[in-house]
Amino acid sequence: MIRVPLPRFGRFDAWRQTARDLASARVPMEDVTWADPDTPPDLFGADPAPPPGDHPVIATQEFLQLARQVASHSDPERWSLLYGALMRAQGDRRFLSNPADPMMDRLSRTAKSVRRDIHKMHAFVRFHELPSDGPRRAFGAWFEPEHPILEAGTPFFAKRFADMDWLIATPEGTARFDGGTIVYDDPAPRPDLPDDASHDLWQTYFANIFNPARIKTNAMRSEMPKKYWKNLPETRLIPDMLADAPRRVQAMRDAGATDAPAFAPKITARLRQQPDDSIPDTLEQAASQAARCTRCELCHAATQTVWGQGDPAARLMLVGEAPGDQEDLAGLPFVGPAGQLLHRTMAEAGLAHDRAWMTNAVKHFRFTPRGKRRLHQTPDRDHVDQCRWWLDLERRMVAPRLTVALGATAAFALTGNRKPLTPRRGLVEPARDGGPVLITWHPSLILRLPPDRAPAALAELRADLAQAVQMVA
Repeated sequence: MIRVPLPRFGRFDAWRQTARDLASARVPMEDVTWADPDTPPDLFGADPAPPPGDHPVIATQEFLQLARQVASHSDPERWSLLYGALMRAQGDRRFLSNPADPMMDRLSRTAKSVRRDIHKMHAFVRFHELPSDGPRRAFGAWFEPEHPILEAGTPFFAKRFADMDWLIATPEGTARFDGGTIVYDDPAPRPDLPDDASHDLWQTYFANIFNPARIKTNAMRSEMPKKYWKNLPETRLIPDMLADAPRRVQAMRDAGATDAPAFAPKITARLRQQPDDSIPDTLEQAASQAARCTRCELCHAATQTVWGQGDPAARLMLVGEAPGDQEDLAGLPFVGPAGQLLHRTMAEAGLAHDRAWMTNAVKHFRFTPRGKRRLHQTPDRDHVDQCRWWLDLERRMVAPRLTVALGATAAFALTGNRKPLTPRRGLVEPARDGGPVLITWHPSLILRLPPDRAPAALAELRADLAQAVQMVA
């Protein structure tokens, strides 16, 4: 029997070199004993390892990565298992990609257990500040992993806490990070680590992020097993927080709003309606069907569909981007600040708003919540594509002689052209479905421009609307 001693640290590299030599000599798995520093000596002695043989030994990167993880497991048979897999791979590499193979299944489960243990180490190591004589702060921690993962788990801390010196002590050994280098030492008694101010701060944070309405004790114990609790300062708070959770939940109920938002009835009424896939014959039927539209996900957050409004026999159609916050609540297009600016500019250009059909390329409001506010977001291309069915329907039913595209989103929806708007402003382009489209600014853009640029853009919008009036006269 050949006995191969392995060092406490650097074991994988030592195993890899010796395993390659033994495999090149085709030494059988059962003839090798791999001995960690704590492995008892053989009662009957051991044979020396033979010199390397002439057989080539091949190991893929995937196997070496898996082997490095398995090497950090506590299973005393892990080295023999890895050597057996290496020997088997020399004649049958396909088994390495077969998860149903018993050997690969065992290796995979072993590696998964190691990865989980490393994850727990990264999550549950708690540092205590120690006295320091140098310019760098010093910290220490005690951790009890399930597997010997000290070497595998500590490089993470060297990257994350490169600006401080630290030590992590485990039953396996101690890792010391001093001046940018990790040094591993033999195991030592658990160090006396004092509590510090950071622990009080961490416990305050932990208590404040605790949500009593979402208690799932089984999930909590799965993610934070109780074996780690004795070394985590925040776990002292858990029993009291769990005991106080019912009272806090009731207080949250009592403090909650009792009245639904003003727009809630419109949303619930829309949800109760059934979709209708028939082709509408009139604008009224189209508006009714659009109210139940679920073509894209915007319908779930918006209050309601904002359909077009105006003269159904108009010669001129104005198409904007999408409803804003006020349009979403009112169910009408162009009633917010940008719409009010548009109505004033239309009047100055000689265009009465009730003599045009006014609509948007996208019929639902897209927004990002910021507290009680809903901040407008530009619709995505998919939203424009999905809503184009309604826009095309409106254009067929209204049959305008000219369509004005207000902004880049409307211009893309009507023409399919995504080129920049500035060189196209004031020009007439063909629509995808036929008919001329006049490109101009959206009034919301003018509201966002600085004071020195807004008047010129407003004058251009007024001129473009006046041109549109002349074209349909």
